[in-house]
Amino acid sequence: MGKTIIQKIFEKHSDSKAAVGDIIDIKIDVRVARDFGGANVVKNLEENNLSLDDPGKTFFTFDCNPGGCDQKYAANQHICRLFARRNNVKIFDINSGIGTHLLIDEGIAKPGSTVVSTDSHANILGAIGAFGQGMGDKDIAYAWAYGKIWFKVPP
Repeated sequence: MGKTIIQKIFEKHSDSKAAVGDIIDIKIDVRVARDFGGANVVKNLEENNLSLDDPGKTFFTFDCNPGGCDQKYAANQHICRLFARRNNVKIFDINSGIGTHLLIDEGIAKPGSTVVSTDSHANILGAIGAFGQGMGDKDIAYAWAYGKIWFKVPP
């Protein structure tokens, strides 16, 4: 049997073969945090004294809570904004659109690319032939710092 699209994408982004069930490190083309969860990504990086692998592949999308609907969300957006300013990270700001859709519309996510996001809907990127995976803030912080993360190759 031939390889799945995920196996092909994983092999293109890894130094390993992607056999079903294997756990392999995957290089990540696009790393995203939303306004919901982004502040925790920043805190994980800062608490562990980690820097960004590649600011040009790192993005914030503010699409969950436009304008910071309460003080906590406004404070979290502020944390993200300060971090973005210090580290030259692009923010797709309020009213730019839905984060995962913006990645397609702006040509950031492409067929064959790998994307991780704090957005659980990142798998919609499969519609264009990309690998998209929603993850928790610690995993995203790791991907931001090292440019890769491990995955178990699915069937």
